Amino acid sequence: MAEVKDILAKAQQDKRLTLAEGVKLLASDKLLAIGKAADRVRRRLHSENKVTFAIDRNINYTNVCEAGCKFCAFYQQLNDSEAYLLEHDEIFRKIEETIELGGTQILMQGGLHPKLDIDYYLELFRAIKERFKIHLHSLSPPEIAYIAQQSNLTLKETLTRLQQAGLDSLPGGGAEMLVDRVREEISPNKVTSDEWLEVMQTAHEIGMRSTATMMFGSIETLADRIEHLIKIRKLQDKTGGFTAFIPWAFQPTNTALEDHPKVSKVTGSEYLKMVAVARIVLDNVDNIQASWVTQGAKVAQVSLEFGVNDFGSTMIEENVVKAAGASYRVPLEKIVELIKDTGRRPVQRNTLYQELKGY
Repeated sequence: MAEVKDILAKAQQDKRLTLAEGVKLLASDKLLAIGKAADRVRRRLHSENKVTFAIDRNINYTNVCEAGCKFCAFYQQLNDSEAYLLEHDEIFRKIEETIELGGTQILMQGGLHPKLDIDYYLELFRAIKERFKIHLHSLSPPEIAYIAQQSNLTLKETLTRLQQAGLDSLPGGGAEMLVDRVREEISPNKVTSDEWLEVMQTAHEIGMRSTATMMFGSIETLADRIEHLIKIRKLQDKTGGFTAFIPWAFQPTNTALEDHPKVSKVTGSEYLKMVAVARIVLDNVDNIQASWVTQGAKVAQVSLEFGVNDFGSTMIEENVVKAAGASYRVPLEKIVELIKDTGRRPVQRNTLYQELKGY
């Protein structure tokens, strides 16, 4: 216990943890002590007694993807019977409905579609912005890199043109685990960890903000998880462009990894320890989001005592995680109730964490 105690004391002194120290915390059974330390970090960064959340919608504009990731239960090949590409009018209908429900953000992600280049996205984003006042928090780094490749453009050219057409910020999807040994096994056809980071750095350099994510609970080690956090922390030191970090637990159902001997479903206590350690290690990322999509409402509520300060979003629509067997739904009224039950004040925010409405 003394060694864990010393590491947590170091964190309270605003001293940065090393990879070995992070691993020691993840390997420890001192869940409550780690949670308390993470909560103290949270209170230092967010002294106000509140929890933020956004109202948004995930629009998966296509399920066609050439990456073929082993952890994904959502993708289809181009000629599969269930493959789709949404018509613009359907996307517009979903956005209109989102705005009517008080939504301020559209998270639009799909796959690596072999028939789409940058012109498709430029036309779509311009059409959306002509019709709606909505923040486009869309296209993960693998999609950006693929669009650049399909269009014979650099990352900077691609991002700049998309930004001019209406893309406002990037979600952190496609990070999975930023360790190439892991990526080569679970997502060999997707960008490398350095390429994911390069997309994010380029976006930050042209004034775009983004989130960062981590999918844990597949074949990675505890050291891999901390290496991932340190890579995010290092880029944040350089650019300051990440608004939030969202760790989420791998859902193996219906995926090619479902029966993998190294894979077992992440428990609630393992998730809580992961978010707490993330809060401690990521000393330069302001916000840690709960992942009720994979953990459910109650574990997400408990995570508010383990360093989490943001409940994510209402996510009016979500399809990718649902395809892997997790179908938690938490409507706005429930989010507000869950936050209030912890003694904190629910506050609706926008994508850039500007407060919009208190409850």
